Amino acid sequence: MPIGQAKFGLLGGVAEPGKLELIQTQTVSGTPTSVNFTNIQESTYNVHFLTFSNLDAPAQSQNFGFRFSTNGGSGYETGNYEYAYPYVNTVGGTFDSKSTSASQIEYAATGSDTRNMNGYAYFYNLGDSAKYSFVSFHEFQGGAGTDLVSFGSGVYTVANVINALQIRTTGGSGYTSGSLSLYGLAES
Repeated sequence: MPIGQAKFGLLGGVAEPGKLELIQTQTVSGTPTSVNFTNIQESTYNVHFLTFSNLDAPAQSQNFGFRFSTNGGSGYETGNYEYAYPYVNTVGGTFDSKSTSASQIEYAATGSDTRNMNGYAYFYNLGDSAKYSFVSFHEFQGGAGTDLVSFGSGVYTVANVINALQIRTTGGSGYTSGSLSLYGLAES
Protein backbone atom coordinates (compact mmCIF):
# COMPACT_ATOMS: atom_id res chain seq x y z
CA MET A 1 0.00 0.00 0.00
CA PRO A 2 1.37 3.44 -0.84
CA ILE A 3 2.66 5.55 2.05
CA GLY A 4 -0.02 8.18 1.42
CA GLN A 5 -2.78 5.69 2.17
CA ALA A 6 -1.10 4.64 5.41
CA LYS A 7 -0.74 8.29 6.42
CA PHE A 8 -4.49 8.82 6.10
CA GLY A 9 -5.35 5.74 8.16
CA LEU A 10 -6.55 3.57 5.29
CA LEU A 11 -4.66 0.53 6.56
CA GLY A 12 -6.78 -1.75 8.72
CA GLY A 13 -5.82 -1.86 12.39
CA VAL A 14 -3.61 1.22 12.33
CA ALA A 15 -3.70 3.01 15.68
CA GLU A 16 -4.27 6.73 15.88
CA PRO A 17 -1.41 8.22 17.93
CA GLY A 18 -2.50 11.19 19.99
CA LYS A 19 -6.14 10.10 20.13
CA LEU A 20 -7.86 10.47 23.51
CA GLU A 21 -9.55 7.25 24.58
CA LEU A 22 -12.17 7.48 27.34
CA ILE A 23 -11.38 5.29 30.34
CA GLN A 24 -14.19 6.39 32.69
CA THR A 25 -16.60 9.24 33.46
CA GLN A 26 -17.95 9.79 36.97
CA THR A 27 -20.80 12.04 38.04
CA VAL A 28 -20.77 13.45 41.57
CA SER A 29 -23.71 12.55 43.77
CA GLY A 30 -24.15 13.23 47.46
CA THR A 31 -21.29 15.26 48.91
CA PRO A 32 -18.14 13.14 48.49
CA THR A 33 -14.80 14.51 49.64
CA SER A 34 -13.05 12.46 46.94
CA VAL A 35 -13.61 10.91 43.54
CA ASN A 36 -11.45 7.86 42.84
CA PHE A 37 -10.40 6.34 39.53
CA THR A 38 -9.22 2.79 40.30
CA ASN A 39 -8.91 1.36 36.76
CA ILE A 40 -6.63 3.88 35.03
CA GLN A 41 -5.05 1.36 32.60
CA GLU A 42 -1.55 2.54 33.51
CA SER A 43 0.09 -0.27 31.53
CA THR A 44 -1.67 0.89 28.35
CA TYR A 45 -1.21 4.67 28.60
CA ASN A 46 1.87 6.72 29.46
CA VAL A 47 -0.15 9.96 29.43
CA HIS A 48 -3.57 10.42 31.07
CA PHE A 49 -5.91 13.39 30.65
CA LEU A 50 -8.52 14.33 33.27
CA THR A 51 -11.31 16.85 32.77
CA PHE A 52 -13.65 18.18 35.43
CA SER A 53 -16.80 20.06 34.51
CA ASN A 54 -19.09 22.11 36.74
CA LEU A 55 -17.51 20.66 39.85
CA ASP A 56 -19.31 22.55 42.59
CA ALA A 57 -18.12 23.11 46.14
CA PRO A 58 -20.17 24.72 48.92
CA ALA A 59 -19.39 28.03 50.58
CA GLN A 60 -16.46 26.90 52.72
CA SER A 61 -12.71 27.36 52.51
CA GLN A 62 -11.37 24.21 50.87
CA ASN A 63 -8.18 22.94 49.23
CA PHE A 64 -8.37 20.65 46.21
CA GLY A 65 -5.75 18.12 45.21
CA PHE A 66 -4.62 14.88 43.61
CA ARG A 67 -3.31 11.77 45.36
CA PHE A 68 -1.82 8.63 43.83
CA SER A 69 -2.21 4.98 44.77
CA THR A 70 0.20 2.09 44.27
CA ASN A 71 -2.27 -0.58 45.42
CA GLY A 72 -5.27 -0.13 43.14
CA GLY A 73 -7.01 2.43 45.35
CA SER A 74 -7.01 0.48 48.62
CA GLY A 75 -5.04 3.40 50.03
CA TYR A 76 -3.56 6.65 48.70
CA GLU A 77 -0.09 8.00 49.30
CA THR A 78 -0.05 10.80 51.91
CA GLY A 79 3.46 12.18 51.38
CA ASN A 80 6.28 12.78 48.90
CA TYR A 81 4.35 15.30 46.81
CA GLU A 82 5.60 18.64 45.51
CA TYR A 83 3.59 21.28 43.65
CA ALA A 84 3.57 24.91 42.61
CA TYR A 85 1.07 27.20 40.94
CA PRO A 86 0.42 30.90 40.69
CA TYR A 87 -3.15 31.57 41.65
CA VAL A 88 -4.71 34.53 39.90
CA ASN A 89 -7.55 36.39 41.55
CA THR A 90 -9.17 38.10 38.56
CA VAL A 91 -10.18 41.06 40.69
CA GLY A 92 -7.30 41.68 43.07
CA GLY A 93 -4.07 40.18 41.77
CA THR A 94 -1.91 37.08 42.12
CA PHE A 95 -0.62 34.89 44.92
CA ASP A 96 1.53 31.77 44.85
CA SER A 97 0.89 28.38 46.34
CA LYS A 98 3.70 25.84 46.58
CA SER A 99 5.11 23.04 48.70
CA THR A 100 8.08 20.69 48.59
CA SER A 101 6.66 18.33 51.22
CA ALA A 102 2.90 18.00 50.80
CA SER A 103 0.27 15.37 51.52
CA GLN A 104 -1.27 15.91 48.07
CA ILE A 105 -0.64 17.79 44.83
CA GLU A 106 -2.79 20.84 45.42
CA TYR A 107 -4.31 22.37 42.31
CA ALA A 108 -6.78 24.89 43.76
CA ALA A 109 -8.15 26.52 46.88
CA THR A 110 -11.38 28.41 47.47
CA GLY A 111 -12.54 31.33 49.49
CA SER A 112 -15.68 31.40 51.57
CA ASP A 113 -18.21 31.55 48.72
CA THR A 114 -19.74 28.77 46.63
CA ARG A 115 -17.42 27.75 43.78
CA ASN A 116 -17.96 26.18 40.36
CA MET A 117 -14.74 24.66 38.97
CA ASN A 118 -13.82 23.62 35.45
CA GLY A 119 -10.42 22.44 34.32
CA TYR A 120 -8.10 19.71 33.18
CA ALA A 121 -4.93 17.87 34.16
CA TYR A 122 -2.33 15.82 32.28
CA PHE A 123 -0.65 12.97 34.18
CA TYR A 124 2.68 11.52 32.98
CA ASN A 125 4.55 8.25 33.68
CA LEU A 126 1.94 6.74 36.01
CA GLY A 127 2.69 3.19 34.87
CA ASP A 128 6.49 3.51 34.78
CA SER A 129 8.19 2.06 37.88
CA ALA A 130 11.50 3.76 36.97
CA LYS A 131 10.18 7.35 36.78
CA TYR A 132 8.52 9.93 38.98
CA SER A 133 4.86 10.67 38.20
CA PHE A 134 4.09 14.23 37.11
CA VAL A 135 0.94 16.29 36.60
CA SER A 136 0.28 19.65 34.95
CA PHE A 137 -3.08 21.35 35.41
CA HIS A 138 -5.24 24.36 34.61
CA GLU A 139 -8.38 25.27 36.53
CA PHE A 140 -10.94 28.10 36.61
CA GLN A 141 -13.39 28.91 39.41
CA GLY A 142 -16.41 31.12 39.20
CA GLY A 143 -18.21 32.13 42.35
CA ALA A 144 -20.39 34.66 44.04
CA GLY A 145 -17.31 36.74 44.84
CA THR A 146 -14.19 36.82 42.69
CA ASP A 147 -13.16 34.48 39.89
CA LEU A 148 -9.96 32.49 40.38
CA VAL A 149 -7.58 30.82 37.91
CA SER A 150 -4.69 28.43 38.54
CA PHE A 151 -2.13 26.82 36.24
CA GLY A 152 0.66 24.69 37.65
CA SER A 153 2.32 21.34 38.10
CA GLY A 154 3.29 18.74 40.65
CA VAL A 155 5.28 15.56 41.13
CA TYR A 156 5.18 12.42 43.25
CA THR A 157 8.85 12.03 44.18
CA VAL A 158 8.94 8.24 44.41
CA ALA A 159 9.54 6.14 41.31
CA ASN A 160 6.69 3.62 41.41
CA VAL A 161 3.76 2.29 39.38
CA ILE A 162 0.69 4.41 40.05
CA ASN A 163 -2.51 2.47 39.39
CA ALA A 164 -5.26 4.68 40.85
CA LEU A 165 -5.99 8.42 41.14
CA GLN A 166 -7.88 10.38 43.76
CA ILE A 167 -9.31 13.86 43.21
CA ARG A 168 -10.04 15.23 46.66
CA THR A 169 -11.09 18.18 48.75
CA THR A 170 -10.04 19.01 52.29
CA GLY A 171 -11.34 21.49 54.79
CA GLY A 172 -14.98 21.38 53.71
CA SER A 173 -17.99 19.16 53.24
CA GLY A 174 -17.14 17.93 49.74
CA TYR A 175 -18.32 18.33 46.18
CA THR A 176 -22.02 18.86 45.53
CA SER A 177 -22.22 18.22 41.77
CA GLY A 178 -20.20 17.91 38.59
CA SER A 179 -18.57 15.31 36.40
CA LEU A 180 -15.01 14.06 35.88
CA SER A 181 -13.69 12.13 32.88
CA LEU A 182 -10.38 10.26 32.63
CA TYR A 183 -8.82 9.55 29.24
CA GLY A 184 -5.71 7.76 28.04
CA LEU A 185 -3.59 9.19 25.22
CA ALA A 186 -2.93 6.60 22.51
CA GLU A 187 0.75 6.28 21.62
CA SER A 188 0.80 3.87 18.69
